[in-house]
Amino acid sequence: MEARKFTKEMVDDYADKLLIGLTSEENQMVLDEFDVIDAQIDIINKIPDIDKVEPMAHCLDDFVYELREDEEEESVSIDDALANCDDYVGSEIKVPKVVG
Repeated sequence: MEARKFTKEMVDDYADKLLIGLTSEENQMVLDEFDVIDAQIDIINKIPDIDKVEPMAHCLDDFVYELREDEEEESVSIDDALANCDDYVGSEIKVPKVVG
C-alpha cells in the first residue's frame, strides 16, 4: 500500500480548516513528524501476516473493571461556585471567547 505523502499545502489546508495558523517553521515541524509516523507505519506494514491479526478492544487481555454504584452526593451550591469566579452574570459564569 503506497503511503500518502503529506505536503506543505495539505498541512496548511488542514490547519486552516482547524482554525489554527501555522508558521512555516511549525508547518515543517508537522511535516517532519508525519515523516516519522509514515516510516513507523511502513515498518509495521512489513510484519508478515499483519493483516491476519485481529484488532484488540483493549491492550490488556485480562483487564477487569468494576463500576461503582451511582450514589447521589451533596453538590457545591451555586453561590459557593460563583464566589470562586472572576466574572459572572446571574448564575452563569462568564468565560473568555476562544473562537473567532
